[in-house]
Amino acid sequence: MGFFEFGIKDVIDIVLVAFMLFYLYRLMRESRSLNVFIGIIVFVLIWLFVSQVLEMRLLGNIMDKLVSVGVIGLIVLFQEEIRKFLYNLGARRKVQNVLSFLHHEKKKSADKESIMPLVMACMNLSRNKVGALIVVQRSAPLDDIVETGEQIDARISQRLIENIFFKNSPLHDGAMVIADKRIKAAGCILPVSHNLDIPKELGLRHRAAMGISQESDALAIVVSEETGRISVAITGTFQLRLSAEQLESILTQEMNL
Repeated sequence: MGFFEFGIKDVIDIVLVAFMLFYLYRLMRESRSLNVFIGIIVFVLIWLFVSQVLEMRLLGNIMDKLVSVGVIGLIVLFQEEIRKFLYNLGARRKVQNVLSFLHHEKKKSADKESIMPLVMACMNLSRNKVGALIVVQRSAPLDDIVETGEQIDARISQRLIENIFFKNSPLHDGAMVIADKRIKAAGCILPVSHNLDIPKELGLRHRAAMGISQESDALAIVVSEETGRISVAITGTFQLRLSAEQLESILTQEMNL
């Protein structure tokens, strides 16, 4: 009789739990906390086995107390992962894209005036093998990143971008932040990704670009100082060795200046 009580809601319940565990597994793997995550799963299984199957009251009560206290410890231990999970959960990028569909053509022509100076500056920097890191704000504000650098608040200009990243410029080592069709700041400090999947030949600029793309929906452009190659980091993934046409296409599709 109990077998027939297994209904569609139970299937949905199992699928949702499996999906949540898979998402947590992927999140822990990216943050190098996979072993901790596996240890927590093993502890929970032991706790359930001791309290529910073996019905050991004393050991079960001790483990119950550890679980209740451990929740607070997990919040402290995984505060960055929890923040990232909640941010991804609350992201409304796709919804915003649907709502702005009717205005796409109007915005496209206006964005060209902001995109082309950026593309041309990146190509000149690439040709001269001048390193650069440019972050383009999308829906999530980057005020905390802007505050770490020198605020500029100037229109997007090819010459200004090239001058900021000139090798003798005091701001060339940091990141430039672009938002609302303006260069907001330069020399900014970005969070560095510790993802082990990043190729070893990619330097600190690429890791910083990956870091900001993982913690926000920002788009990060990197010009390599060693090779002159142009890369773009979006939502934790890299697009490498881009041409001018490819860079322009990505910015047109993904960027909301």
